[in-house]
Amino acid sequence: MNRFGRLFLQAISYAAFAMTVGYFASMPAYRYADAGAASVKISLSHAADKVAPCVQLTQEEIAEFAANMRRTETCERQRLPLFFEFDVDGARVLTIEAPPSGIWGDGPSSIYERINLDPGRHRITVRLRDTARTEGWDYVKSEEVVLEAARYFTITFKEATGGFNYR
Repeated sequence: MNRFGRLFLQAISYAAFAMTVGYFASMPAYRYADAGAASVKISLSHAADKVAPCVQLTQEEIAEFAANMRRTETCERQRLPLFFEFDVDGARVLTIEAPPSGIWGDGPSSIYERINLDPGRHRITVRLRDTARTEGWDYVKSEEVVLEAARYFTITFKEATGGFNYR
C-alpha cells in the first residue's frame, strides 16, 4: 500500500476513535441526584473512646522498662465502635454501628451514607454515641430544615466545633 493510502486509513482510524471517545464522554448523561428528590449526605470520621482507660504504672513497673522506653501509664490501643442514628420526622431511617478502622482497631470509625428524601420541610434528628455507655447519647442534634429538590443537604461531625453541623 502506498504512503497516501496508509495516511488516509490512519486518519479515518483516528477520527473513528475520537468520535467513540467523544460519544462515551457525554453519553449516557450522568445525573448526580434525582431531579425530584432531595439528597441527605451523612459524612463523618470520628475516633471513639478507648476500650479500657489508661492504667497508671508503679515506680517498680516503670523501672522494668529500658530507659528510652519508660512511661508513666499504659493504654489499650483498641477503640469502641460508633453508634449512630438518623431520624426524619420522628421515624428512624438509619441505624449504624461503625467499627473502628485499622489493624488493631485503633483508628477512627467512618460513616458515609446518602439518603434521598421528598423535598420540603422536615425535622432531622441525628444521634452519636462514642463512649462505653449503653443508654443515651453523647451528641444529639435535632432541627427543622427545608430540603430542596435536586440539592444536597450535608450532615458532618466535628468534635472540636461541638458536634454535628448541618449544611
